[in-house]
Amino acid sequence: MAKPASSRPKSAAATPAKAGASDENFALRSLQDAHEADKRYAASDDDLLHFYEQMVLIRRFEERAGQLYGLGLIGGFCHLYIGQEAVAVGLQSALAPGKDSVITGYRDHGHMLAYGIDPKVIMAELTGRAAGISRGKGGSMHMFSTEHKFYGGHGIVGAQVPLGAGLAFAHKYNEDGGVCLAYFGDGAANQGQVYEAFNMASLWNLPIIFVVENNGYAMGTAVKRGSAETHFYRRGTAFRIPGMSVNGMDVLEVRQAANIALEYVRGGNGPVLMELQTYRYRGHSMSDPAKYRSREEVQEMRDNHDPIERAKAELLARGIAEDRIKEIDKRIRAVVAEAADFAENSPEPEMPELYTDVLVESY
Repeated sequence: MAKPASSRPKSAAATPAKAGASDENFALRSLQDAHEADKRYAASDDDLLHFYEQMVLIRRFEERAGQLYGLGLIGGFCHLYIGQEAVAVGLQSALAPGKDSVITGYRDHGHMLAYGIDPKVIMAELTGRAAGISRGKGGSMHMFSTEHKFYGGHGIVGAQVPLGAGLAFAHKYNEDGGVCLAYFGDGAANQGQVYEAFNMASLWNLPIIFVVENNGYAMGTAVKRGSAETHFYRRGTAFRIPGMSVNGMDVLEVRQAANIALEYVRGGNGPVLMELQTYRYRGHSMSDPAKYRSREEVQEMRDNHDPIERAKAELLARGIAEDRIKEIDKRIRAVVAEAADFAENSPEPEMPELYTDVLVESY
């Protein structure tokens, strides 16, 4: 039921909260300067071990998903997150589960795992089983969990960005203190609806962090060949949205940047635009041979910039026993194997399920 007009917060849709263009106090680089001054999160050993475990879970889960796709157990499209793990883990570890909302595009498995959703129901969804988180009807690209405030998983390029603005509007309207984290890629950054969402979010001072996961190649075109402005964090300038440029291959740098952005947004200052420079090791989807880049380039990224290996090296440098790290790796492999077995042994949806979650009557 809608709130009566008298009880609605004045800022929800009534008056623009942003100052006009003559406001000389607006500082585009304020958050970037804060990030540059203190780049990495001061994680405890337990924090870093947890980040490492989450990234390994995403990596091993995606590797197994790739195998199941090759065996024909996953149909349709399947976009893997291998290489980008530090982005989702670093950002979402700073969120308040059950309070803050997350929305993303179709490369969504890693974001769900980073938000604590059960690997078994995610894998079951990938394989189209009734036990899947969307009852086997969403597949790889369309998964949701309202319980976790995870709103997809969207197959239309860039469509999640205005939806994220809507989620942020709901947070503000309901005065629940939540922030929306809206992910999109460097390719989606060129969609017109993205800029409409920027404008509304800034005009209405919405609690949202726009996150560009810049993996360099969109659906197969290098950034420099498809974008006039390749520094995506600058793209909020016209809408007076401060930007941040972050190394998305370092989980501690991502987490520190997340803290800065969240403090700004939770303080009622409106949206932030973050660009995370990251890299996907696989093609855009499982059907993409990725011939637009060299094997040497991919190998160089794996050898010298891998987020998991970086975290592991830091743990060892801190004196964490290698056996403890190996135990995490072993445990995660068992978790992923259990998820795959659960999915393979779960039944497919019954035929009547075709008629559920579909509007068939007027309201």
